[in-house]
Amino acid sequence: MKTVSVHIVTYNSVNYLDECLQAVADQDYPIKQVIVVDNASTDGTVDKLTRWLYFCDVVGNSVNNGFAGGHNQAIQLSEADYCLILNPDVTLQPGYVRTLITAMDDDHAIGSSTGKLLFKSNQSLVDSTGLVINKARRAFDRGANEPSRTYQQAGEVFGISGAAAMYARKMIDDISVKGEFFDEDFFAYKEDVDVAWRAQLMGWKAYFEPAAIAYHERGWKEGGRSSKPLFVRRLSYINRYKMIFKNDRFLYAIKHIIPLLIYEVLSFAYALIREPKLLVAWASFFRNLSDLVEKRRIIQSKKRTNLYEVYKWYK
Repeated sequence: MKTVSVHIVTYNSVNYLDECLQAVADQDYPIKQVIVVDNASTDGTVDKLTRWLYFCDVVGNSVNNGFAGGHNQAIQLSEADYCLILNPDVTLQPGYVRTLITAMDDDHAIGSSTGKLLFKSNQSLVDSTGLVINKARRAFDRGANEPSRTYQQAGEVFGISGAAAMYARKMIDDISVKGEFFDEDFFAYKEDVDVAWRAQLMGWKAYFEPAAIAYHERGWKEGGRSSKPLFVRRLSYINRYKMIFKNDRFLYAIKHIIPLLIYEVLSFAYALIREPKLLVAWASFFRNLSDLVEKRRIIQSKKRTNLYEVYKWYK
């Protein structure tokens, strides 16, 4: 039987922990290890975790190491065949782990998989059934806010959301760059899209299995963009360009130049007029440019698939 570890990164997540961890405990597939990395929470998360020490290995960071850094820590502490990356505000239904591992074992080219994520507040609506990406290099949760009954067909997707993502160890080892599966320069936001794009370039499939169900709180969406702190909006803004720089190909950028240019002009105009403080994020891009160049060189040298198979997802 293939082994699986569950990895949770927390930051002020005390309100979600009991429900999340109990759902992991209730899975009908044996879990080899549960690793919780806490990013210097101040809300009682650490105290709450002491009640789960019989079930989890807990790592406490003195500073916030971000989603990417926290999950890379957990990955390095695990030797399981599969790693389930799980947000603390996600509740798995029984059978989630078994269903995904069964699907991945049937096709060893599948490096990542996800079930059907529904909103906790309205379980008739989809939160995510994977990731889609368009010609402007904008990624979205597939099926978001659509009726859950419309997504009943299992199959390949461009990538999967990092909220409840099953990754095969073989893919993790294969596509990691400079020892990092998630790019820690991203800190948070779009790191799952970056992994999806990189995996596609290196010939790995992503898979959606509707029989695996989970519920996602995702409360920050209720307040919209303005409810997110400025540093979060800056990360979301600049990480897209870091992702493009590392993974994109010039000929396909030219092929998609019209939608790319339209989006870039509108995006820059919006930032200049409405959120000029976003543009400060370019400082981090150029500060890390030499590292981005090296990461691009490594990624492109490991490309193993026909580019048509990658860019067919760009609608």
